[in-house]
Amino acid sequence: MDRHELGKLLETFRSGETSLDEVIHRLSLGSVAELGFAHVDLARSVRCGFPEVIFCQGKKAEWVEGVMRRIIEAGQDCLATRLSIEQAEFLRARFPAAEYNSVARTLWQARVDRPAPVGKLLIITAGTSDLPVAEEARVTATAIGCEVELIADVGVAGLHRLLRHSKKFSQADAIVVVAGMEGALPSVVGGLVACPVIAVPTSIGYGANLQGVTTLMAMLTSCASNVAVVNIDSGFNGGYVGALIARRAGQARQASDESCE
Repeated sequence: MDRHELGKLLETFRSGETSLDEVIHRLSLGSVAELGFAHVDLARSVRCGFPEVIFCQGKKAEWVEGVMRRIIEAGQDCLATRLSIEQAEFLRARFPAAEYNSVARTLWQARVDRPAPVGKLLIITAGTSDLPVAEEARVTATAIGCEVELIADVGVAGLHRLLRHSKKFSQADAIVVVAGMEGALPSVVGGLVACPVIAVPTSIGYGANLQGVTTLMAMLTSCASNVAVVNIDSGFNGGYVGALIARRAGQARQASDESCE
């Protein structure tokens, strides 16, 4: 509910047209912008810590534009995911300040007054083919407000490539591991670290990979106790969950440091 809508509601309450119970009910619903083709949840950042994210697959570019404009007008960060090339061309012409990532297929316009990033998230990919999913995770976590580092192509086929980065593992508040094929990498990483590991299975692999189902099943049956799993090719969810965990850890660390001063 924006300032104008809130003013109208309070005026009707003062005149007796709207009851107190109705005012409380309307306020509890939060702010929703009705665009005809979409109900934009403008209060999600208050409830969940980050504004509504636009999933663009299957949507008309004009619909995405309408939602983006409403979110940006509300002074919020705006992230659009799973853009087609045609959608990207259309939207980039209309939002020149937005950051487009062709690998992640994302478009992100940050608000001007963004605070400094909090928490450290490490994203690891098994192979270069996993980068589109990993980049989606990286953009998402960056937009949410984390310090993010990505290490690519360090899968178990050459384990020494992973181990040479082991110093960075202890510095991370959470780790997102993106892998296809047999999905072994999250279990390996999970056995090396003391932080949560979010496993993201990808549909990369030969026939028996079953478009990521084999990878998903392997990750779900991991023997590493600190591994949790999101859906196939779901870089957005992996990055979102990882960023939430990392931010909480970073905020706790900041609070502890301030209490010691």
